[in-house]
Amino acid sequence: MIEILFSGNERVFDGVLTCMLSIMKRTETKEPFRVHVYTMDLQRVKSEYTAISEKQIAFLERIMKEYNRENSIRRVDVTALYEQEFGGCPNEGTYCSPYTLLRLFADLVPDMPDKLLYLDVDILFQRDITLLYETDLAGYEYAAARDHYGKYLINPNYMNAGVLLLNMPEIKRTGLLKKARELIKTKKLLFADQSAVYRSTTRKKMLPQRFNDQKFLHKHTVVRHFSKRLFYLPYPHTANIKQWMVSDIHRIFGYYQFDDILYDYLYYKQQYQRECENDHE
Repeated sequence: MIEILFSGNERVFDGVLTCMLSIMKRTETKEPFRVHVYTMDLQRVKSEYTAISEKQIAFLERIMKEYNRENSIRRVDVTALYEQEFGGCPNEGTYCSPYTLLRLFADLVPDMPDKLLYLDVDILFQRDITLLYETDLAGYEYAAARDHYGKYLINPNYMNAGVLLLNMPEIKRTGLLKKARELIKTKKLLFADQSAVYRSTTRKKMLPQRFNDQKFLHKHTVVRHFSKRLFYLPYPHTANIKQWMVSDIHRIFGYYQFDDILYDYLYYKQQYQRECENDHE
């Protein structure tokens, strides 16, 4: 069983759908996938902070089972846990969504596996997920690649938390996530959960950049992470282009390697919207 964790509200639907399609289309293993989605209702902070719906989860599972009948996905509502741990904390209003903090509950949520791959939703796999998932974590709390900008601006080994291969028994032994939660509760951090994990780490395994390419796409890239990046032309500016913005992926990045994934995404998204419209008739 390959175990994957996402977190977010109802707006992560496009990201989870595209990411899961890329995993299933680029992976040859017959081993089933089990996906966990941490979500919560946080409308007291913003009206759009509504939990991912059961309908969205059911639709995603239907698509997953087209590839393997044993694939599954479960929705985990952690609203109460969030309010207990982080309600009103200094990092609730940072530029990062509070949903990024939910991955810090992986040691508290029941029925989580010993090995778990956390993924941000703005990710596509270009190559087989097993190249990443089969990494040996013995003696390490987690494996991660360096942050593209942070390795220059903060520390050469500053990691990006958008792709984290977690060794849960070791994390529980060292108290990594517990320590990270304490930092979130007490200190306002520049990169919130990412900085909290980095500061709380006892021992991490550094992965080659191809497992979390945040700026470029090479033939050897396994994971392309569509995080916010800096463009120098026609003038220095940042842009936050995500993989579900299909025309921008073609026009700005010139990527056509993911077309089979993105065309399926467009088909399924239209199908989901039709089903929602029929439900309201």
